[in-house]
Amino acid sequence: MTQFKRFSTFFLIALLAFFVGCAATPKQEGTGEYIDDSVLTAKVKAAIFNEPTLKSAEINVETFKGVVQLSGFVNTQTEINNAAQVAQSVNGVKGVENDMRVK
Repeated sequence: MTQFKRFSTFFLIALLAFFVGCAATPKQEGTGEYIDDSVLTAKVKAAIFNEPTLKSAEINVETFKGVVQLSGFVNTQTEINNAAQVAQSVNGVKGVENDMRVK
């Protein structure tokens, strides 16, 4: 019975270490959040690409914990505003930080 207790204790410690290792911190995402943000980034990029007024390949999209950051260069202030509206309209976006600039 002692060997069983040792094995179960070791297993529980290993399991706990696994869960703590995958946990999110204020400055680092957990595994699930990283995957969610990757999907959200892809959705925002697709929405921007499908918007007829925003055919610019110079718009960069990054996501951290549901907040989308837009950066890059476009031709007008209207395009900057449109990109922010399109990004905000994507389901799952918690906020948009718009760091885009006019050429």
